[in-house]
Amino acid sequence: MRRFSAWVSVWALAAAGFAGVSAAADVVYLPQQEVAAARMNPGVMTAGEDHKVIMSRRTGPGEAEVHAEETDVFYVVEGSAVLVTGGAVTDARNTGPGQIRGAGIEGGKTHNLAVGDVIVIPRGTPHWFKEVPDLVVYYVVKAVTPGAG
Repeated sequence: MRRFSAWVSVWALAAAGFAGVSAAADVVYLPQQEVAAARMNPGVMTAGEDHKVIMSRRTGPGEAEVHAEETDVFYVVEGSAVLVTGGAVTDARNTGPGQIRGAGIEGGKTHNLAVGDVIVIPRGTPHWFKEVPDLVVYYVVKAVTPGAG
């Protein structure tokens, strides 16, 4: 678990770099117990104006998404899934400022995600969990670039 905590720290630093944030932000520390508990209780673990760290748990496919101001970094810790990136969102609709969702994606590239995989999805890139055979548990680090969209 300490190895993962180190990864979260690295990702948080990378997120700050992606978002062009100064070093003046408060340091966030999530002890091992909180990180472990998040695997069974998904949701936002920490958030600031330039980042979010989220535990996600899926048992089926989701909607296609596009985030105008957020780069997503996924780290798979349990299970597997088929993720499609790129292409065009079908039945697209705005769900909030800089947020688009839809039924799926036409075209795009298919990624077979498994435990230990990391994928970086740049802001503005459509992505969609097309298939989740059983369960996929993954950490999401969102690097937010306000005004980018």
